[in-house]
Amino acid sequence: MVPMSENSAPALPEHPIIAVLGGTGDQGLGLAYRWARSGLRVLIGSRDRERAEAAAAQVGHGVIGGTNDDVAERCDVALVAVPWAGHAPLLESLREPLRDKLVIDCVNPLGFDKQGAHCLDVAEGSAAQQAQALLPDSVVVGAFHHVSAVLLQDRDLESVPDMDILVLGDVRAATDAVQELADRIPGLRGIYGGRLRNCGQVEGLTANLISINRRYKTHAGVRITDV
Repeated sequence: MVPMSENSAPALPEHPIIAVLGGTGDQGLGLAYRWARSGLRVLIGSRDRERAEAAAAQVGHGVIGGTNDDVAERCDVALVAVPWAGHAPLLESLREPLRDKLVIDCVNPLGFDKQGAHCLDVAEGSAAQQAQALLPDSVVVGAFHHVSAVLLQDRDLESVPDMDILVLGDVRAATDAVQELADRIPGLRGIYGGRLRNCGQVEGLTANLISINRRYKTHAGVRITDV
């Protein structure tokens, strides 16, 4: 692939290969299932190949499992879906296989205590900005922070209840591509949410949604009005 820049980005194939890094977790499994169901080729990555292969078999729809290194090398687009504690170590190890590729970061730096979920400080400003700092030869886009893993994995739901996916990044062609990937999942709509520097408050909003969901026993998301 040709390196992306502020003003240009290579067009992705009509049916891009998506690698879900850390795809054995709930969020990764849910997005892998929805994308594979839409007809895209999806790879699930893990530190442990057998665990990734078992997760891929669970998802079905032709999904293939492998190590994070293997699937990062083979993909057109990578989704980072690991716990916050493993975010930096994973990306540091994948700088070369992710070179010149589009990387979607959906990680929320959150902590939990007796009062519930709360935001954690990130030196770079957000998980997505940390990813961009660790992957200087990739283009990072922040997205998919707020969609419920429970809804994504519910096979009785043909469509996820209507919600918007805020997409943040510094390269127009890259954010457009991620909006299109959101639109492939019935019920979701990709909405441009600003530059990557604005991703911190979007990641942090997840703590508020967790509080809402616990209080009202639901799976609330975000919907932008008048767009």
